[in-house]
Amino acid sequence: MWNSTKKSFLTIALFLWAVPVSAAPKPGTYTTVEAAGRDCQVQGEYVGKAGDDKIGIQVIALGDGKFQAVFYPGGLPGDGWNGKHRSLCQGAIDGKRVNFEPATGNRKYMAGNPDQFSATEKFPPEGHRDIHLSIEGSRMTGKIKDGSSIAATRVVRKSPTLGAKPPKGAVVLMPYEPGKKTSLAAWTNDKWTLLDTGGAQVAQRSGSNRTKQAFEGKWKLHIEFRSPFQPKARSQGRGNSGVFPPGGREIQVLDSFGLEGKPNECGGIYKSHSPAVNMCYPPLTWQTYDVTYDPGTPTQPGQAARPASYHIVHNGVVIHKKLELGKPRKGGLSMQDHGNPVEYRNIWMVLIDE
Repeated sequence: MWNSTKKSFLTIALFLWAVPVSAAPKPGTYTTVEAAGRDCQVQGEYVGKAGDDKIGIQVIALGDGKFQAVFYPGGLPGDGWNGKHRSLCQGAIDGKRVNFEPATGNRKYMAGNPDQFSATEKFPPEGHRDIHLSIEGSRMTGKIKDGSSIAATRVVRKSPTLGAKPPKGAVVLMPYEPGKKTSLAAWTNDKWTLLDTGGAQVAQRSGSNRTKQAFEGKWKLHIEFRSPFQPKARSQGRGNSGVFPPGGREIQVLDSFGLEGKPNECGGIYKSHSPAVNMCYPPLTWQTYDVTYDPGTPTQPGQAARPASYHIVHNGVVIHKKLELGKPRKGGLSMQDHGNPVEYRNIWMVLIDE
């Protein structure tokens, strides 16, 4: 009996040892809309009018059927918003509807408790107004305290460069063909998960991934990424990864949908430069970075050196324009494993001769 038990224990132990560490996502982490459920279907972007004025609203899922809506006069970020005024509403599922009322009380930026959460660092934000909203299906209706009626519809924005094909002569690092598994032949870490949809998913705790080839000089990079849905997570625990181009400065990948747009958030140069506008789409939406790197010029007699720089376009909108980086660098392209199942696809580089 003891020998039988010992043998069974050994079999179980060997089985557990053989299971990849990335086999199951963390609790509360979803990589498909179907698995994510109703909260994921409510979150997202809405466009419409308040009276005669265009508006945009971003609804952030906070877990357990609770949400925060960020109201933008003029339209969504990158599409009409003035970059200054916002209003916050707190919402919860109530039967077939999701009802929102003005956010009040003591709130902190990205607080874990949904009832204390604020999508803006300053609360209430500049231009905050009393707004009541209701969502049923894909339609949003509501009213501003001054009497203006709100009518909006859920929209799904797509980057204008999504699915861009590599031009002739490009170095294809992660080929993309819808419905066909990609290849990691160009990469040093073959443990990432190849998906039937054509992307590669970060295999948690398997390590970051770097290209075998190093690059220098001037180049243009196209990369597509998709963050998981983690409604109860906050800050760096929510869809975290990062793109490290050969220029050496990390471009943050994070689910920062609806937030301020800080250096440690999506589109930021990590810990140093905020994006001009937070163009982060909702989680489980494919996004694009189009990055041009200029190594600059060395000092010439009688002339000042031109520093290296990034020009970064996020989902079709310029978020960093000629951002100076200092001395030129060379190396491989790298993507970070930060413990979240972020997906990448359609990665290519064009080397620019001058």
